[in-house]
Amino acid sequence: MLGSVACMMYAVRGKSSQVFGPSVYRGDRRRPAIALTFDDGPSESTPQLLRALETSATRATFFQCGANIRRLPEVARAVRDAGHEIGNHSDTHPYFSFQSPAFICHEFQRAQNTIENMLHVTPTYCRAPYGIRWPGFRAMQRELGLTGAMWSVVGRDWRLPAEQIVRRVMAHAENGAIICLHDGRALQARPDISATVAAVEALVPALLTRGFRLETLTEMLCPTH
Repeated sequence: MLGSVACMMYAVRGKSSQVFGPSVYRGDRRRPAIALTFDDGPSESTPQLLRALETSATRATFFQCGANIRRLPEVARAVRDAGHEIGNHSDTHPYFSFQSPAFICHEFQRAQNTIENMLHVTPTYCRAPYGIRWPGFRAMQRELGLTGAMWSVVGRDWRLPAEQIVRRVMAHAENGAIICLHDGRALQARPDISATVAAVEALVPALLTRGFRLETLTEMLCPTH
């Protein structure tokens, strides 16, 4: 019984799990490249993060929620216009545990439609809220042409101060790492992401000093794209 529970937990939340659909959690260990990714946006606080990334001309991947894009279309477009990659983070940021395949498909389909119609880009990567995948994901990914994206390290920036976020991320900084941070808090309006912004302001120069290139997911995973 315990073995079955552990297997299901790995299938649902394991960063390297492929059980419910094709997914990546790191890039090539031979290339000194790292991908910064941000979930839950756009939010009213996203422009602060864009300014922090602009100072070093760093491009990242933003996994955006459809409902947030419809609420803040200009902020979403600012992310795109700054050269960042847009990923699909579902429409309303639900927990997918015990949800039907139809519910899962609807969430990502509506977000995909919003991104395509309002930002005129077509995401190729999706990230499940809370990292929870479930039966129905594989069919959804096949239908929408999406590859799942997990992470090598999550900064826990929704609860930790900047100094601890930096220490946590730098401890896992290695070739091919995918770093998960947040420029929003699910669908919350006006979230406080000051710790994330401060952490990014410290992380970017530290990673560059260590010789890493900071790339979007597509740049890192498909270097000849």
